[in-house]
Amino acid sequence: MGTRTDAALALLVLAAVASFAVHADVTPSLIFLIVGGAATVSFELLAARAYETVRQYWERRSVQLASLAAAIGGAAVGTRVAPVLVLSLCCGATITYLVVLALRRTGIVPRPQTWW
Repeated sequence: MGTRTDAALALLVLAAVASFAVHADVTPSLIFLIVGGAATVSFELLAARAYETVRQYWERRSVQLASLAAAIGGAAVGTRVAPVLVLSLCCGATITYLVVLALRRTGIVPRPQTWW
């Protein structure tokens, strides 16, 4: 596993969320995109504090599939309940995660083990 798998899963979520947004005719809210991105950065910082433990759980295929299902399922339900809010948060979070992965992959951002 690793960056490629993480990116592939994130791209699947982003494709599903974008599809929901198009289907629901939703225009994303900039503020909620930013909040979603900030949530991702916050989570990554927290997860880096216990990098080995988090990675050990994340490497399990069942955890990855459950997370994928929860993200897509949550976005699907959110599309019915509060489409602008939920889809904007999801897009912001997922795009930010992909940017973080790209920055780590290129070496611009160091590996999470070195953050703390």
